[in-house]
Amino acid sequence: MAVVTIDERGKAVVIPAGSFFVVIPVPADPYKFAGSWLSTERAVKELKVIAEKRAAEDAIDRAKRRTQLFS
Repeated sequence: MAVVTIDERGKAVVIPAGSFFVVIPVPADPYKFAGSWLSTERAVKELKVIAEKRAAEDAIDRAKRRTQLFS
């Protein structure tokens, strides 16, 4: 998964899905956008730490699977 800048219109999340990619636009202000339907007791910094930790774990798992496929 990668976050990319499209152009002056904004950003998108790109997720590889087999032989194609899924592109999901990201709102200009995601916190403001999600605030209307996403509630949490956690601080933004705490959520960021959790997201980064899970992304790192996912990257390690994917790397291990690739190694198994090409071994």
